[in-house]
Formats: sequence, C-alpha cells, structure tokens
Amino acid sequence: MNFDQILSDIGGFGKYQKTLYIWICLPQVLLAFHMMVSIFTGATPPHSCRDNSSSAAGNESSSPGSLSLNFSLSDSSCFSSSDVLLQVNRTERVSCGHGWVYSKETFQSTTVTEWDLVCDRAGLNSLGSSIYMSGLLVGSVVFGAMADRYGRRFVLLLSIALQTVFGVAAAFAPNFPAYVILRFVVGTTISGVIMNAFVLGTEWTCTKRRMLAGIITDYAFGLGYMLLPGIAYLIRDWRKLQLAISAPGFLLIFYIWVLPQSARWLLANDRREEAIELLRKAALVNGRILPPAVQIEKCDIFGRDKQSHSAVDLVRTPQIRKRAIILFYIWFVNVLVYYGLSLGVSRLGTNLYLTQFVFGLVEIPARSLVLFVLPCSRRLSQSSFLAVGGLACLLMLAVPADHPSVLSGLAMVGKFGITASFSVIYVYTAEIFPTVLRQTGIGVSSMFARMGGMLAPIINMLDDHTSTIPLVILGTTPLLGAVLALALPETADRPLPDTVEDAENWDMRSSPVKNNPEMSDETSRSASSPEEQELCHLASQS
Repeated sequence: MNFDQILSDIGGFGKYQKTLYIWICLPQVLLAFHMMVSIFTGATPPHSCRDNSSSAAGNESSSPGSLSLNFSLSDSSCFSSSDVLLQVNRTERVSCGHGWVYSKETFQSTTVTEWDLVCDRAGLNSLGSSIYMSGLLVGSVVFGAMADRYGRRFVLLLSIALQTVFGVAAAFAPNFPAYVILRFVVGTTISGVIMNAFVLGTEWTCTKRRMLAGIITDYAFGLGYMLLPGIAYLIRDWRKLQLAISAPGFLLIFYIWVLPQSARWLLANDRREEAIELLRKAALVNGRILPPAVQIEKCDIFGRDKQSHSAVDLVRTPQIRKRAIILFYIWFVNVLVYYGLSLGVSRLGTNLYLTQFVFGLVEIPARSLVLFVLPCSRRLSQSSFLAVGGLACLLMLAVPADHPSVLSGLAMVGKFGITASFSVIYVYTAEIFPTVLRQTGIGVSSMFARMGGMLAPIINMLDDHTSTIPLVILGTTPLLGAVLALALPETADRPLPDTVEDAENWDMRSSPVKNNPEMSDETSRSASSPEEQELCHLASQS
C-alpha cells in the first residue's frame, strides 16, 4: 500500500482537503496584490519641468490640466520648455534643473513622483521591478531547501509572516534603495508561499483530483488580480495602497492553529506517529476509517527506488535532456510574456483600472478552458496556447497607436493564451519528468521562469525607445515555444514514468491508460483486502 492508496482510503478530496484548500487559497489573493501592485505604485503620471518661478512646495500640480500644453511639446517632460522652444537655434538642451511637476489627475502619489524616477532616472523604476523578480528566484532556492528540511507548514507560515512584515515596512520606506530591498524580501516570500502551498495541497490530495485542485489556487490568484484595481482606484496614494495590500496578512495569524503539516513529509522524515495522528484526523473529518497503523508501517510509501538523484540527471541522458531543455524554455517564455503583458498594461492608452481588471478577469475563462482541453492532449494544448499568445502580440504591431481599444483587445487575447499555457505547463512538467526527478525538474524549471520574470520589466523599458522591439520579443519567443512543444511526448492518459529508464523508453512503454481500465483506476483504489495487503508487503520486501 503506497501513500496515494492511503489517501484514497481516508478520502482523497474530502471535507478535510477542501477546507485545507480554503486556507491555501487565501494567501494566493495576497500574492496577486504584491505581484501586480507596482503597476499602480510605480506608475509614471504626466509630468513637466518645474519653472524657476514655481514654488518649492513639492513635486505636485495644483491644476493637472494646465500641463497639457507642455505635454504636447517634444521632450517637454525632460527638458525645460524654453530649451525645447529654442532648440532650432541651440545645439545643447538643458535637463530639468528644478525638478518636475506631476499631474495628480490619476494618482495622488507614486514611487516615481516621490523619488523623481523619470527621464534619466526612469530606468531605476524598471530596475526595481527586476530586483523584485530576482527575489522570487532567490526565494525558490532558499525556501525550497528549507521546506525539505523543516516541513511545508513551517516554511509556509514563515513566508506569510515575512511577507506581511516586510510588505508593511515597504510602505514606510524612507528612500528608493530601502524600498527596493524591502520589496526584494517580499519577492522571496512569494516563492515560499507559492511552492509550499502548492506542495502541501497536492501532498494531501489524491492523484485524480490534483489537476483540479491545482487550478483552484489559480482561480484565487485571478480573484486577487481583479480585486487589486478596485483597491487601487479607491486608494491613490502609493504608501497607503502598499499598506492596504500588506496589512491583511496579519489576519492569517490563525493559520498557526488550523494549517496542518504534510503527512507525506512526516513519513519521509520518520515521524510516523505524527503522520498517523494527522491521517486519523483527516479520516475522521472525511467520515472514513484509517487503515491500521501496522499497515502504514509496512507499506511502501515512496517506492522501492532509493537511489539519490540530482539536477545533473536532468541532462545526463538524451531523451530527458531534450525534454528538460524544451520545458525550461517554455517556463521561461511563459513568465516573460505573462508579466511582460501584465506590467505593460499602462502603455496601452486605455483606462488603467478597467484594463487591469479585465486582464485579471480573462484568467478565469483561460484556466477554465484548460480543464476541458487538457484531458484530450497536453502537447497540443501547450503548443496551441503558446501560439495564440505569440500571434496576438505580433498582431499588435500592425495596429496604429491611435487605436488603444484594438491594442487592448489583442493584449487580452495574448494574456488569455499565455495564462492558459501557464496552467498547462505545471501539469505537463510534472507528468514528463520521472518520479525520481520530478521535484528537481519542477524546481529547476521554476528557476528559469524567474529569469523570465526578471527580464520582463527590462523589456518593457525598451518601449521608451521603440514599441516594436518589446512586441517582437513577446511575440516570437512563444511561437518558438509552440514549435518546440510539439517535440515533447504526449502524456494524456499515459502512465507516468517512475524511473529514468521509464522516461528514456517512453515510446516503448505500455499503451495509454484509457485502454487499460485497471491501470486507470489504480490510483483511486487501495489494497483493502488482506490478500492485497500481503501482496503489497511482499512486493515492498522484494
């Protein structure tokens, strides 16, 4: 009897697991807040050079409409108006020597207006976003290792606590470097929450329901994505907005008492008494009966392959190496395009709040569609959704800038495709890598994804020079991924590979599971009879 069979006995997705997913989903809403808040807190409003006669009362405009004449002048936001008007007779232009005046029509204050991150300092804004994204990369390494040693529950609680404390501290940052450092720490905790919430949920869920359960957490992220524009619309000051999205984390203090540890992790670390107690509690909540403790002691929890594996094994053999490289690239592209479109929403020329809400709303049908098409084909689904995302970005090149509605519509189509592709790649990666390399493969894939997130703000910064290059990058890279995805094996209705040899000999393995009813039902049944228990015990001894 393996652990999945034990889960089936106690209820693989019963009341206990559904309650657990409620606790897992709540932090996902806050994650969306932190991931997307820079669209509002780091927005660059219309601005103009402050005249010598302007008061030194701060970087503000008492009459935003009065700036419209200056905004119509070329380079008026970075050079004094007199220099711009006389530039025909002058070979040298002087940058704003007395600061800037910012429109308050949309934002009361942002990090840009507070620390003058415009003109020759505009790159610092994108650099801050890239440093934040690099925090996700660091967090995936640090909190991933900590979770294996100290448990999913402890690291999840620690990540939520640090995210809340440093998120609130960012609202009181005295200067831009301090703000970037605090946001970097918040970024590391994002990975800690994402990974450990996902793993904790899947380790408590039976095999058949894991895909559905995983997408449920994606819906929670989409909900936070849609709520954020409404909160930002009501709170136009960046410090108050940063405080508003961070402080609710203190309400999750009750997780100390309601969040369970992973029974699978406890068994892996020889803490069987605690695991049995948790399994007994889950069985009681689900109205089931836990198998006798002696059966749990004897069962083969993690398979018979005790050989240790490392990330080097991902490139050691030819077939796994080919698939790993393709998957790493697809992960990189998914995050690059996802955040490239999401963070570039302010450049579309439409209502920022409404567009951002629709960008979040489009995630719901995208992830819902995945539930219907994924059982048919993983490979074709992955390739098709990548192609949709890439083609939509390339079509934006043919639309004039004075048609913002059309540009926004194509951007939403691209967001739809890349969001659906994002949902597919999680499942596809877990099914392609063999069991002995699955966790390692997903971890390395996540690192490549974070690299894409780090580059997304920098690519958007290129839009200041030309809008063509970012769209070409965001369009061609997923199209290449769509072609490469066709070289991956189909995993729908196929038994998952357990060893490196299984993965290497994929084409020579058994036919799809749908042609083998006994195998398709294997994960949902447990060895309930004494004969089956004895066979399981004998098999584990052999």
